[in-house]
Amino acid sequence: QVQLVESGGGLVQAGDSLRLSCAASGRTFSRYAMGWFRQAPGKEREFVAAVSSSGGGTNYADSVKGRFTISRDNAKNTVYLQMNSLKPEDTAVYYCAADQRIWWRTSTDPYDYAYWGQGTQVTVSS
Repeated sequence: QVQLVESGGGLVQAGDSLRLSCAASGRTFSRYAMGWFRQAPGKEREFVAAVSSSGGGTNYADSVKGRFTISRDNAKNTVYLQMNSLKPEDTAVYYCAADQRIWWRTSTDPYDYAYWGQGTQVTVSS
């Protein structure tokens, strides 16, 4: 089992950057595939980015490709989401997710992830 805590959200202007962090508890973080998802008011939770357990595989939603970068530091039990050139449509609560069963994958399906953080709010003003 793993517990996840996101941080780094905030209020920024369009074009700015933010880096989200997701700190995981436990000694087996390196065995978990990790994902970032987001949910805007009135909308369903959507995939943003994912990284495999080793960090060798990454996957991005088309809407963030070229602007966001997911990475992980297994020594620090942390996954990051670097967000550049932010747009108002990026406004949402951002969640990190983890699952050991899909360790080699970069799944876009939220139902593949058993563990979730509490979320961090990102608001981008125009």
